Amino acid sequence: MRRSFMAAALLLATATGVQAQTGGAGGPPLRTAVDGTFAPHAFPRLEGGVQGFNVDLFREVARRMGREITIDSASFSGLVPAMNAGRYDFLAAPVTVTRERAESMIFTEGYLYTEFQFGIRRGNAPIRSLDDLRGKAIAVNKGSAYDAWAQANAERLGFTYQAYDTNPDAVAAVIAGRAYAVLAGNTVVRYAASQQRQLVPDFTIRETRAHWAAPFRRDNVALRNEVENVLECMKRDGTVARLSQQWFGDAPGEESAERTVFPGYGVPDLPGYDPTPHEPRC
Repeated sequence: MRRSFMAAALLLATATGVQAQTGGAGGPPLRTAVDGTFAPHAFPRLEGGVQGFNVDLFREVARRMGREITIDSASFSGLVPAMNAGRYDFLAAPVTVTRERAESMIFTEGYLYTEFQFGIRRGNAPIRSLDDLRGKAIAVNKGSAYDAWAQANAERLGFTYQAYDTNPDAVAAVIAGRAYAVLAGNTVVRYAASQQRQLVPDFTIRETRAHWAAPFRRDNVALRNEVENVLECMKRDGTVARLSQQWFGDAPGEESAERTVFPGYGVPDLPGYDPTPHEPRC
């Protein structure tokens, strides 16, 4: 009888150890959401549901935490209010970290850099500086931040711009020769180039660089730190870089956010940042 009890206890201890290693008892399902129209970060699958870089990224985060995850698809404008109302634990949609946003939410460190980038037709002379835009036509997605930048800078830099209803339409204008370059986000340009060989990613406007990170409610520091810990492990073992190459078409450089483990928790020098040193628990 004693031998049977000890054997059962040993079996239970072994199972518990495996469960801790795999995260099998990580807690209730994580609730999150994306803008399901923002390819290649999140967009519809033919068989239903959503796919994309951010979907794969946070499914892997949840798997390593030992938790299930539900990923809703909704309009971006409604995501932050829904999170603040308690519907979501955090947002898997890429959110640009600004000082204004960081004053009302807390963020993980950046897992991608977002910056404005031009895409040109293969064979065209590269854009080496903004001065090279003079006399050229730039295509943008109507109503986007890139449209606003073009409107604000066209006269000063001496270019004209064409606003299209969708980014694919703006890309098509470049391929057809109606515009010299398309201006969009770097990941969107890289993805478009991976789908359309005649498009080449080109000059980036470095002063527009910002972190794309996951936001949480300000009272959810513990979960923010736990998710950031997993993201840092995924950077160290190359998972974030691999997903980036898979979805955006080329391998990120050594200085990319996909490969950089930033100090502390959150985005340095912005509200909500915790500079406490820590070593990722992988």
